[in-house]
Amino acid sequence: MAKRVLLAAPRGYCAGVDRAVVTVEKALELYGAPVYVRKQIVHNVHVVASLESKGAIFVDETDEVPEGKIVVFSAHGVAPVVHQEAASRNLKTIDATCPLVTKVHHEVRRFTQEDFEILLIGHHGHEEVIGTAGEAVDQVRIIDGLDGARGVIPTPGKKLIWLSQTTLSVDETLAVVAILKERFPDIQDPPSDDICYATQNRQEAIKAISGQAGLVIVVGSQNSSNSVRLAEVALEYGAKAAHLVDYADEIQEHWLTDVETIGLTSGASVPEILVDDVLAWLAERGFSDVETVTAAEETLLFSLPSELRKDLKAVGRV
Repeated sequence: MAKRVLLAAPRGYCAGVDRAVVTVEKALELYGAPVYVRKQIVHNVHVVASLESKGAIFVDETDEVPEGKIVVFSAHGVAPVVHQEAASRNLKTIDATCPLVTKVHHEVRRFTQEDFEILLIGHHGHEEVIGTAGEAVDQVRIIDGLDGARGVIPTPGKKLIWLSQTTLSVDETLAVVAILKERFPDIQDPPSDDICYATQNRQEAIKAISGQAGLVIVVGSQNSSNSVRLAEVALEYGAKAAHLVDYADEIQEHWLTDVETIGLTSGASVPEILVDDVLAWLAERGFSDVETVTAAEETLLFSLPSELRKDLKAVGRV
């Protein structure tokens, strides 16, 4: 059999990531450098380095931004206290939170007002989870994986509802929910699916490929939750090996030993140029037959943050 690559579609940038990256680029064009960005705008080392080269300055907290300057909040969302800190320093804020993350924030606020205790399925320490839980610190319990679901002890007498981080594995989330429902039969489901369409679509595409692949390569960064999940899903669905790389030159030659079919995909914060580099690297080693495997078509677009649209309109750039 000829050496081949099964290329997952969709892959790479989702609508929320595209919106966040363009937000920083437009802010730099409109206001000039520097533009400060709290945390990595998206979890990808190439994107962050590219924006830094254009004049973006990435900081961990708002108190690192000089008073009165511009700060962009990342796609992962922030807690209300971060907005308050920014206001206290007279910062001009541009909120690039993905609208699908914003939806979960709205759900937390709604169910908090209805006196629910919220079991938030997600990873401790992930920026999205920190921001979402920050909407109601005293009424959100973070459920990290199956052990978290088995061990959580909710407040007696409280109504319960589960919500989730948007970039989790669909299958793992359902497994966690099954444990929660077995332990707490009255727990309510969210009004709509919290896991984002792009996460689901990318996982479905790699599921369709993995059983045929001796090796799956996922282009993405180690701190990208959805990229890490893609590698895990690939192994769960039959890939003999799966590796996460930021760049083509991180691929190890020995990974290709006795491999005839390679699955290739990329996380939702990865520009397509990095996938093209991997395809070129593989072609040089005989994997020149590329077949696209399509799980879904994506057409969703998000408008830029309202603060930025207003200023662009004022100078006739919208």
